[in-house]
Parts: sequence; structure tokens; C-alpha cells
Amino acid sequence: MNIHDFDAIRPIEPNEIGAAIDELFAEPQFCAIVQSFFKDVPVEAIKAKAKMCRTGLEIQKTFFYPLVKQLMAKCASGLTLDAEAIPVSQRDKSYTFVSNHRDIVLDSALLDILLIDHQFNDSIEIAIGDNLLIYPWIKTLVRLNKSFIVQRSVGMREMLMSSKRMSEYMHFAIKEKHQGIWIAQREGRAKDSNDRTQESILKMMTMGGEGTPLDRLKELNIVPLSISYEYDPCDFLKAKEFQQKRDDAAFKKSRQDDLVNMQTGIFGKKGHVHYRMAEPVNTWIDQYAELPKNEFYKAVAARIDVAIHQGYEIYANNYVALDLLNGNEAQAAHYTEEQKKAFEQYLQERINMIDLPNKDIDFLRERLLTMYANPLINQLKANA
Repeated sequence: MNIHDFDAIRPIEPNEIGAAIDELFAEPQFCAIVQSFFKDVPVEAIKAKAKMCRTGLEIQKTFFYPLVKQLMAKCASGLTLDAEAIPVSQRDKSYTFVSNHRDIVLDSALLDILLIDHQFNDSIEIAIGDNLLIYPWIKTLVRLNKSFIVQRSVGMREMLMSSKRMSEYMHFAIKEKHQGIWIAQREGRAKDSNDRTQESILKMMTMGGEGTPLDRLKELNIVPLSISYEYDPCDFLKAKEFQQKRDDAAFKKSRQDDLVNMQTGIFGKKGHVHYRMAEPVNTWIDQYAELPKNEFYKAVAARIDVAIHQGYEIYANNYVALDLLNGNEAQAAHYTEEQKKAFEQYLQERINMIDLPNKDIDFLRERLLTMYANPLINQLKANA
């Protein structure tokens, strides 16, 4: 196989960067957004600087890295990574990071920054759903930012072919390009933060590569990754969606809703954000070698879940939420009365932000508490 077998989905190659930049800067909408980030710099100067970049990593370091750093300085109290499970001597390898999914845009963008800061040999290529590529120029931009496309908006017949092509591309990226990858453990975010790895994601991964399903997963060098937010900027939007779906079984989010979610996730208050890597799947997967195929996928997915759940950073909010949900003080040793009051006030502010005509406050409060309690519930189970 060669790179052109994947033209429909792959990131932009170094020799295509110049043409992609010309294409982007021909879009007035893109130019207006760029101008809003670099207020005092003429658009032509930004374009000239972009055209000096020779690789996707150079584009990221020149533009995305400083922008995301500035963003996090404004809307987060800290961004940290625990990469102890991957010794420094092993950080020049290419890994497939499989993580829980908290933010549509930032999960992978923050990982890129953390990898650059922690002596990994490169940033990752990012699996991104085509449902988010609302305008053609967004597709060009994400491909320039080392993204490959998950084709979700295709018919059932094409879905199988598209999954196989994506799997083959992931194996190609790891083996031939020596390029790390990030992919979410499931399609879409878990709205209630009850994170579970879809077996279908693992099955997709084994459509490419060679040998048994176990051999094919080992080839991808998977590392479970836990992402923890002290505050989820989209929590009130998720709670609202829960009520909309409860009250109308046919409810579906609009394109505008997706844009609002993306914008809120990027610019909203996050508190502290922590990433933690678990030991690579290859260190334990051989013990499942004799399992029948379906049990094999189930066991590997469950073991990845345990690794992700054990890796959560648990904040005072999570302990308070579990106690408020259960109506007791079982976790009271983990927070102060001030922290409890502050979180209760935060909850009320989020509920006040939800604009629904028939607002069910008790239901919305329960949904918000569940979102913040679930990481702790899952970690307690994983540690037990």
C-alpha cells in the first residue's frame, strides 16, 4: 500500500501544504477567523509565515501550539500530563492513544501540546468525524493539522469499506509513517461521563494489519489515556439535551447545536485539566490470546476501560457530586464545606443557563450530578 490509497481520508502531506494554505486563505470566512486570533498582524503576513512551514508538525508548532497555550491560560487553571507509564526511553515510539472523550476539538489538541512538552518524538494524527466538517475549508484545516477523516455520513454498504480503509490507514500510519494516532474510545462523547470502550472500535482496528485480531491490535501499540476536566464547559448543554431527548424521542441536534457545543467546549471554563497514560495494551494483551473472538474483544475493551477509569484525576467536585446524588456524606473526607457550597452554587448557575420552556429542574440537577459523579463511581469500581 502507498499513501495515495488513502487520499480520501488522510492528512495533508508535506508536498501539499503550499496548495492547502492557498486554498484556506482564499476563504473569506477562514481569513476573518484568523484575523480575530491575530488582531494586529496582516492576513498576508500570516499566510507568508504558514507557507514557510514544511510539515504538519511545523504548522502545529507555529500556529496551533501558541494559540492553544493562550486559550488554556485564559479558560483553565492548569493542564498536566502523567506519562510515567511510558518511560522517556520509549517516547520515540509510535502509539495509538485510545481515550475517553470530553471535548470535540480540544481532547486531541491538548494531547498534541502535552506530547511536544514531554519529549515524545512527534504529535499525533487525529481521527475526526466528517459530521464536524461543516464547511469544505474546515476539512482542509483539520487535514493540515494532521487529522484523518472518519466517514460517518455514508450508507451502510459503504460504512464497511470506509471502516476497513480507516483501519488500514491507521496501520499504515503506525508502521510505515512511524506516526502516532489519537482516537476516542467510542463514537461521540459519553454525555453522562460514563466512559466505555465500544468493541466496534477495536473490531474496526483489526480490519487492517496482518495476523490474528490479537496480532493486529498489538501492531497498533495501543495506550489507554484518561482525560479529566474539573469543570465540563458543555455540562449544561448536555443536561439540556438529556431533557430534550426525554421529552421528544425524535429530537436530534442541529448543525447550529454542534457549533454551539464546539464553541462552548473550546472557550468555556474548565478548571484543571489532567491527562494520564496507562501502560501499553501490549504489556497484558497476550493473556487473552486463547479467548474466542467475541469474548476477546469484550475482554480487551473491559481492560482498557479499567485502565482509563483508574487513570482519572478525581476533583473535589466529583466527591461532592456523588454525595449529593446519594444524599449522604460518604465522601466528605475528600472535600471541605466551602468546596461543597461552591459546587452547589456552580450547579445552580449551570441550571439557570439552560433555556427550555418546560424546564425540569430536579431532572436537570440529577443529570449534572451524575455527570460529575460517574468518573468517581467508575474509578471506585475499577480499583475494587
